[in-house]
Amino acid sequence: MANEQERLPLNLDATALAGLFNDELQKAFESLGSFNLAIFGKTGSGKSTLLNAIFAQAIASTGIGMPVTKGMNYYRHPNGYLGIYDSEGFEMGTSGDAILTGLDRIVSKSNSGPMDQRIHAVWYLIRSSDRRFEVAQQSFISAIAALGLPVIIVMSQVPVKQRDGALEVHPDAVAFAKYIESLKLPTFGDGKVFLTNALPDSFNDTVIYGLQELLNATYDVVPLAAQTALTAAQGVDTRRKKDAAAAVIKQATVVASGIGTVPIPVADAALLVPNQIAMIARVTAIYGLPSSRARALSMAGSAIFTGGATYAGRYVATHLLRYLPGGIVVGSVISGTVAATLTRAIGFAWLKVCEYAISLPDTEQESFFSSSQAKEAFHGYLKSEK
Repeated sequence: MANEQERLPLNLDATALAGLFNDELQKAFESLGSFNLAIFGKTGSGKSTLLNAIFAQAIASTGIGMPVTKGMNYYRHPNGYLGIYDSEGFEMGTSGDAILTGLDRIVSKSNSGPMDQRIHAVWYLIRSSDRRFEVAQQSFISAIAALGLPVIIVMSQVPVKQRDGALEVHPDAVAFAKYIESLKLPTFGDGKVFLTNALPDSFNDTVIYGLQELLNATYDVVPLAAQTALTAAQGVDTRRKKDAAAAVIKQATVVASGIGTVPIPVADAALLVPNQIAMIARVTAIYGLPSSRARALSMAGSAIFTGGATYAGRYVATHLLRYLPGGIVVGSVISGTVAATLTRAIGFAWLKVCEYAISLPDTEQESFFSSSQAKEAFHGYLKSEK
């Protein structure tokens, strides 16, 4: 990192900063690796609805799809951190045998390759209203588990109502789940069935249910090497995203403190910028933002190091340092403590921008980052980080 600082020109303009941010963002996404999920279930079992709810996006429409074996397609998120093996139109019998044969080939091939190319978890969906769990389904699940894949049984479309402040799960779904669990299939939790409802229905007064528990179970079976990608991909547990981002900010704060070990003039504040840009890029990737290069460039251009400043160092000195307790006067120096405090404040302010952004629909995210809203939000959060 020290050598990179020495090579940094102090007159990086906004265009160069945007390019640097984009490069760092690409590296950040690559460092996430990939989380690959295979999902099975009969037609109408609610696979797409559940995927959309857990990953907060329409997988098939946003991902890059390709057939990988008979009856299965593989969808890859454009940023690479999420892959979905989807058995579209899957039924039991001949199609199930063909899928198992193809799946066996996929597993055998991927197990000898990098971790991010492997299937890390399997969800097998059973619709609560089916009321039947066929022998062929049991055999299919056992065959998947025999391939060495961790299988989680998911009951979908479970009617759950909220009454008097408590959740009430339909008793027929509970009884159906207990029957399946009594079979002790070789799946996660000794055959445990995770009851879920991914889509609320105001007409029937049903609510979203079980998504956090399913996500927790998925983390339990996923290798550590794929958990960072899962954190970026999932849209249910914002606490996991925040914890991962906070770890990145802590690391960048330590680096900033090292840069300021020998106090540097305020005019040379650009020395802090590459570390801060790398931090911002890594936090952005953890939150799964953005989904396009254009949005990445607009992020860098509008939110952090522009707003009338020609050079990053001057911008840090005249705009950002003033948010520190007591302020910094031109002509003074930046110590390790000041550098660390500033970097931490920038990191957590950007974390809050990302938290807000993921709460917006995709179309509104685009508008948020391409307008002055992101910059204004960042500065507002930065002031609050005093």
